[in-house]
Amino acid sequence: MGIVGDNPMRGSIRLVDGRIPEGAYHRALKAEAEVIEGSVNDLLWDLLLYRYAMQRVVDALWDLDKVPNRSQSHRMFYNVLRSYGFRAHVARNIYDLALALVKAVKENNGSKPTLRKLSARLDYQDARVELDRGIVRAIIRDKWHALKLKHRREYIERFKGLRWKEVHIKYENGRLLVSIVFEFRYEPYAPRGIVALDINLRTVTACDGSEIRRYRTRFIDALSKRKRGEELMKKYPKRWRYNEKILEKVKSLHRRAKNIIVDWSWKFAKQIILKALRHGYAVALEDLEGLRENVNSKSNEVAWKFTMFAYRRLQHSIISKALEYGVPIIIVDPRSTSSTCPRCGEKLVYIHRLAVCRRCGFKAYRDSVGAMNIWFRALQAYAGVPGSPLSAPAVKGEARRSRGTSYEGMKKVIRAIHN
Repeated sequence: MGIVGDNPMRGSIRLVDGRIPEGAYHRALKAEAEVIEGSVNDLLWDLLLYRYAMQRVVDALWDLDKVPNRSQSHRMFYNVLRSYGFRAHVARNIYDLALALVKAVKENNGSKPTLRKLSARLDYQDARVELDRGIVRAIIRDKWHALKLKHRREYIERFKGLRWKEVHIKYENGRLLVSIVFEFRYEPYAPRGIVALDINLRTVTACDGSEIRRYRTRFIDALSKRKRGEELMKKYPKRWRYNEKILEKVKSLHRRAKNIIVDWSWKFAKQIILKALRHGYAVALEDLEGLRENVNSKSNEVAWKFTMFAYRRLQHSIISKALEYGVPIIIVDPRSTSSTCPRCGEKLVYIHRLAVCRRCGFKAYRDSVGAMNIWFRALQAYAGVPGSPLSAPAVKGEARRSRGTSYEGMKKVIRAIHN
């Protein structure tokens, strides 16, 4: 499970027995900034030159039959980058980033990367972070710039005491943005229970072993705006790229759709994680990596891609908040979570969205079935763990035949659904 890109966590998360292990992780403080010492124009020129130099390195690496190692890249590019006036460590960062980018794209059989954003990545040798004053000092070539963070003081203070690793400076849509990556240690508590989340377009269904709760999403609202943008592109297939009015409308719809998902995901993630923290619960999620195999080839590809973007954004937001607050996360296999009876393990028959088990007579809506099965699998992930304090429902007579495990206690959940 990886958290990358615009998410507040960076790097790769390796699961251990379906759980995110404790250890060192990263969080990012993101804020708009203004230049209070130095020249804005000089900083923008440095960012422009940084992008130009990195694109030159990417182009050179791309044309090689074999991607060189780091020492070979140093001999090829270091002196050239220094001739542009870059500091020694900035020059190393440029060819390191270009090397990693080209390797990743070629391994995935992608096309040659084209850099469009004005951005630079700096570490401790080329940046200074003064959180008490809300100031970041950075140098790319020969001039230091002091950047004042324009964000709430209480937000900035949440990062005090953490060790910072990198500073990212970006200029986008007329705004100067700063991201400071901090290192922290994730030490999840031993959970007393589990809340499982089944994510769908319209609702997120939560099951904690005793009740089912549903939360409405804003995914449909976002998807409708995205589809309106796609409809404009189809209506004007030759004009939309060149007509300023149509192009701006398309961009605006896509931007609003993305903002709706991002904003709602963060709010919901914080809500559900704080609730789990109050009760001492772990949060169980489906592994989204396997969901792509389940898509119908006849489905709308645009809608599917955007749906997966929404699901991933919400899941990454939940994981990020869980790491921040020390809440345990369990990732389970999503296969058959909506097609298996949670009472007896038989394959379910659906009447529209109502699931019916022909063996035991169990009935429930599709999202409830998914949430219950995710809860069961998360409980199994903790089964047999020494000292596990999970307060699972009482296990009595009835056995779940397909798994060979008893789940009589889940009758409380089933009764809650019918009430």
